[in-house]
Amino acid sequence: MLSSFGVPTRRGRRVAAVAALTLTGLAIASTASAHVTVSPGSLPQGSTAELTFKVPDEEANANTVELQLQIPTDHPIAQVLAKPVPGWTVTLHTVKLAKPLTTDDGTFTTAVDEVDWTGGSIAPGQYQDFQISVDPLPSDADQLVFKAVQTYSDGNVVRWIDLSSSTDTDPEHPAPVLTLTPASDSDSDAAAGPSTSAAPAARSGTSASASSGSSSSSGDGLGVAGLVLGAIGAIAGVGALLTARKNRQGSSQ
Repeated sequence: MLSSFGVPTRRGRRVAAVAALTLTGLAIASTASAHVTVSPGSLPQGSTAELTFKVPDEEANANTVELQLQIPTDHPIAQVLAKPVPGWTVTLHTVKLAKPLTTDDGTFTTAVDEVDWTGGSIAPGQYQDFQISVDPLPSDADQLVFKAVQTYSDGNVVRWIDLSSSTDTDPEHPAPVLTLTPASDSDSDAAAGPSTSAAPAARSGTSASASSGSSSSSGDGLGVAGLVLGAIGAIAGVGALLTARKNRQGSSQ
């Protein structure tokens, strides 16, 4: 608000200050959220999963033209597959392991240590999802750090490799981190497949049906026997009635 002399009033200055702080906060929040991230952020140890890396373009006048994703080898992943992205060329780099890795699928002497996507383009204000399949996740680690390097068309390179620390909980270029949690019994059951406990239940159900059928048959048999006995009784009663009538007629003559 302006005074009669065109000078902002105290109330007007407060409103302007609040608006400026609000815009600054939004700008900071926007910048802080525009990181290379991995989702889901947490998975059970030893599980098989698809990881999605969200890569935003933070430049005002340059496109993202390359992404290099490092796969940790201190806790190697036996099998890493990259999902094709239209317009991008994907290249997997492998390294020989110092110690062979044995899983349910066999023994592996090499592992993927880097996945590169090139040839495509992410425009300013847009983002692209890059996905890999991992099988299985390590069982001897509580987190995996996937360092990423983003290259722009103007030659600018951003390295998403920083880790949070006690002195810097919000680094400028944080690396995507996947948290690994202890595998539960339900995770093990899901990995092993459907439980076989349903089979005894099915057999129990079959036995119950058979018993029910036998009871029904017995009930039907008793019913038929009752009808037969009832018919015999009725015939005997009619015969007795006719005999008595004949005897009465003979006496009257």
